[in-house]
Amino acid sequence: MPVAADIAYSEQRGGALLAEGPPLILIHGAGGTRLHWPPHIRRMPGKQVLAADLPGHGESPGEGEPTIEAYADRLWRWLDAMGQERVVLVGHSMGGAIALTMALGARARVAVLVLVGSGAALPVNPRLLELAAEPADSAKVVDLVMRWAYGPSAPARLVELSRMRMAQTPPRVLQADFLACDRFDVRARLGEVAAATLILCGRHDRMTPLSSSETLSQGIPGARLSVIEDAGHMVMLEQPEAVTAVLRRFLDDTFPSREAASRAAKTGS
Repeated sequence: MPVAADIAYSEQRGGALLAEGPPLILIHGAGGTRLHWPPHIRRMPGKQVLAADLPGHGESPGEGEPTIEAYADRLWRWLDAMGQERVVLVGHSMGGAIALTMALGARARVAVLVLVGSGAALPVNPRLLELAAEPADSAKVVDLVMRWAYGPSAPARLVELSRMRMAQTPPRVLQADFLACDRFDVRARLGEVAAATLILCGRHDRMTPLSSSETLSQGIPGARLSVIEDAGHMVMLEQPEAVTAVLRRFLDDTFPSREAASRAAKTGS
């Protein structure tokens, strides 16, 4: 797996189709890895897609970061190392907080912002913070997260796979992620977001409920909100086809394909 600026990542360059528009940068949530994004999105045809393992997660070295701002800085250094100037940021949960922070700090570089199961503030349940403070309770932390992260119709095998993957995250990294989320709050700055913004949320999200996404959509100028039925916090894994379809439509609206532009030009003539 390639590594740049101490961040491991996977890359898809468009598949059989020529990649169009700025690259999609996928940013996972607390205790996750790039595999929290389904293949439907990581391998989206016609798009260059880069899915990162945050520092200390997955195959990336390090200890993680103590704040959302520090994660944002690390990702900018990673993108700079690869010569990526203008990007589409797609973040889930804590990854959404990181993406939002990046969009506020370097507005000219973020063409599109996609926030999935996220919020402008991410308060963490006190019981989760209490358990995360004790490394010996890491299994209880993962169990609690799994109980809250999925909707009632999520397949048991999907939940178990997620449990196994999160259990591989070092307890100290998981605790740091939760503390970083709990400190995060940019509600007063939402009006500064300049990027075209899509907000996605599962109807049954218990960790970042629909009200959090509604706050984002009301505060970010021109933001579009899409609610995915029959899904919880891990909406992109529970309903990958639906999430991919909404994301694809938004990207096509923002960056019309050459084929669509050609059709429009012929119609206009």
